[in-house]
This record gives sequence, C-alpha cells and structure tokens, in this order.
Amino acid sequence: MIPNPIPFFAFFVCACCLTGKIKQNDESLPSHLRLNGSSIGNTLGKHKEDVLQPSVGLYRNDKLIAHGVLVDRKGYLLSKASSSVGARTIRTSNDQSFSIRIRKRDEHTDLALWQITGSAQTWKTVQWLDQNKSAGLGTWSVSPGAELKDIKLGVLSANPRVILREGGVMGVLLEDTNSSVAGITITEVLPQSAGDRAGLRIMDRILRLDRRTVRTTEQINQLLKTKDPGDLLTLRVNRRGKEMDIRVTLGHRSVAFDLFNRNLLMSGPVSKRKDHFPLIIQNDLPLHKEMMGGGLYNLRGECLGINIARVDRVTTYTLPYPIILPILSGWLNELL
Repeated sequence: MIPNPIPFFAFFVCACCLTGKIKQNDESLPSHLRLNGSSIGNTLGKHKEDVLQPSVGLYRNDKLIAHGVLVDRKGYLLSKASSSVGARTIRTSNDQSFSIRIRKRDEHTDLALWQITGSAQTWKTVQWLDQNKSAGLGTWSVSPGAELKDIKLGVLSANPRVILREGGVMGVLLEDTNSSVAGITITEVLPQSAGDRAGLRIMDRILRLDRRTVRTTEQINQLLKTKDPGDLLTLRVNRRGKEMDIRVTLGHRSVAFDLFNRNLLMSGPVSKRKDHFPLIIQNDLPLHKEMMGGGLYNLRGECLGINIARVDRVTTYTLPYPIILPILSGWLNELL
C-alpha cells in the first residue's frame, strides 16, 4: 500500500510557515560563473577585445535601439536597418560618443550602413571568419552584452536555412466561408492591431480589398501573403447596411497573433521584423531586441555574421557573413 503523502506535505508547509524560510541550497552555482556571469568573458582571453572594440551601440534620444559592428577603418558600420531607424549617435565600448548618418539600406536583408561623422580617427574593424572555415551546429558563439562591457555565450542551435516571408497582418479574425456571395465578415478585432487602429469593427463585412471583390477567406489570406508590414490596403466594407472605405496599414505578426503564444509571452520584447531573410544561422544567446545589429563571433573573435532578429527567449537569427560581404563590398566600393 502506498503511503498517503498529504500529512507529510501539510507538516512541511506548516514548518515552513513557522520558520519563515526554506533552507537554500548552499551548492548553487555562483552568479559570476553562470551563463551571464562575469567569468564568461574569460573564455575568450585575448580575443575578448576583438569582439568588444569593433562593437558599438546605436542611440536615439539617449536610448539604446540597436547594436552595430565597425566594418571599415574610416568609420563605416553595419546594423539592423529596421531597428536602427532614427539613430543619431553611437557609443563605443570605451564610452566615447559620436554622431552618425545613414548611407545605405538593403530591404532584403534588413541591413543598414552607417557612417561616423566628426571623427578622423582610424577605427578597429571586425575580423570576419575565413571563407575556408565554417561553423557548424553546436559551435560555441558569443556576442557583446548590452553595454559592450561583458560577453554573452551560447551555441549555434540549428542548421542554416531560409526564412520565408510571413506577410503583413490586419490583426482580425474572419469567418471561414466559401460562399458565392461577395463579402467576408470580421468575427474578431485584436486589441492594438493594425485593424483596430484603422477602425475595423466586429461584424464589418469586407466586400473588396484593393478594388478586388472577395468571396472567400482564402482570397484575403493569399493577398496578405504578398504584402509586408507597413503596406497600405484599402478595404471596402459594409457596416450595418452602409458601405465605406477603410485604409489599413498592415502590422507585424508579432504585434498581433503572437500575443497569444505562451512561449513568446515569456520571452519579452522581440524584433518586429523576423521573417523574409535569404539565409540565417540560429543561436540561443540571451540577447535583447536592442542588441540586434551586433556581431556573432566564435571563441577566436572571428565574426560569423550579424544578429538580425530576436525571435523568442531562446532563438536569435543571424545573417551569415557570406550573405553580408557581397552587399557590403558593393556599398563600400561606391562610397570610398
């Protein structure tokens, strides 16, 4: 017969209430030895400066919005375009600040090239991984911490792959119908979504989308797949017998449907753009979305690529250097 555990559990709870505490495990790992601890930087040895010195933080109104990496000694740096919009200054690992201006942007990769202004110094640049070498699944990798003082450690956690376009979203739920009658009824409008901001309401019936008559939910879904966040759609809707036009600026999926994803709710803020990349390598470094645009390095201080999207608490996408270098080379040849 299995003994009833309830009496023991009740005694344990009462004891804890009386003593006011539970004895802590004295064998827990010291904080400086943990994943985000200060000792992590020691794994790089002399290569720590190869990671930190070419790294910068991009700021708007004195707030960190992205990281970047110096790619030319004359003060050119790469960052994540959609995160660094509006940046005015950069801050280096030794706390120097400089003004910057944007020079180039590539929509396909979400990369931007910035230039430091008002400084004639020669800058230490990133050292890219030798093209004859590779970094496979499970390889240790590092990136600078938010303030460029410490190092974050992780591994390459998935094989390289293409990330397809998810498309922009209105943030509404539609009736599932294939009726021959024109129009699809909105059954739910998600709070703070693109549709909510545009003024769409429950029971609005979408008659036309960009002048195209719609009769099925699939028609609307297929059209949205060809659009990106920020694109503008014009909807002709019937609201209680009255027809009207409503213009909707499409939003990001992460601002709408991902709000109901339990894993993402625990992840904290993620990158708005995290899809439609030609190739990515995935890592599990504990990085914030404001640290996108920075470099991902091996333990020898060689740059494997640019962190381009924080997807969730254990997933960061990195553009690998073979994708970056042809674009960068073309930009620098044009500017220098």
